[in-house]
Amino acid sequence: MNRLSEFMTKNKLKVEQVLLNAITSLDCPEKLQEAMIYSVKAGGKRIRPLLVMATAQSFDRNPERALEAGAALEMIHTYSLIHDDLPSMDDDDLRRGQPTNHKVFGEAFAILAGDALLTLSFGIIADSVNFTPEEKVKLIGLLAKASGAEGMVGGQAADIEGEEADLTIKELESIHVRKTGRLLEYAVKAGGIISGLDDRELNLLGDYAKHIGLAFQIRDDILDVEGDQNEIGKPVGSDEANKKSTYPALLGMEEAKRKLQYHIEKAHESLQKIHPEPDLLADIADLIASRTS
Repeated sequence: MNRLSEFMTKNKLKVEQVLLNAITSLDCPEKLQEAMIYSVKAGGKRIRPLLVMATAQSFDRNPERALEAGAALEMIHTYSLIHDDLPSMDDDDLRRGQPTNHKVFGEAFAILAGDALLTLSFGIIADSVNFTPEEKVKLIGLLAKASGAEGMVGGQAADIEGEEADLTIKELESIHVRKTGRLLEYAVKAGGIISGLDDRELNLLGDYAKHIGLAFQIRDDILDVEGDQNEIGKPVGSDEANKKSTYPALLGMEEAKRKLQYHIEKAHESLQKIHPEPDLLADIADLIASRTS
């Protein structure tokens, strides 16, 4: 087992336990709780919370101290998937090989489950005993900006507006910097804040996150054409069917793969300017480039 696999195996279950503990401790309607748990337990590599923990470990901090900051991010990510799958958005029936939340619980409870996960994400940071008051303010502010109108939500809005439009590569990248990149930026910067990094180091981590965010999306687009439906957990070719602008559609497959490699290389360059170089983050960049699901 290599270094990254060992780290992920060791910490993935810890993240999932924090998520489930936070949800099961809520005093709320049973069906709402079940809908929240359903999507949280749907699987995934937990790349985002593990990025938070990997950043902390890279700078000699206990990664478990970063658990709640990572769990908050995964709640945001999960809520966004629930809402993305709704008939008013992507209208998807499958997510990671399982029926989407609204197919199981209905649209109303899917929306409410997403809303509940969104609000709980900020509560888990606010209630944590592992962060100082100053860290809580920084983490909550950073997460709000990354997930809101200037970040993920704004990116999703621009993505909807861009459907069936002839986007340029610059416009497509702008969408994905916000839709995917901002939450990854939160991940590494949250780990950096917990580790006491200075502004220069945090900015370099932000550059790294921008590039792995774009690489993540390019890889997604490639998998939608060349992926295995059993691995990616949804039908292949849905982007083309929905007339979405994608990197392969705009650039061609070979150029899209070159663009993917370019962003991975730029991510590595940003890390190389930090001392000591965070090797776990370098491994995660390489994982994003080669993932099959």
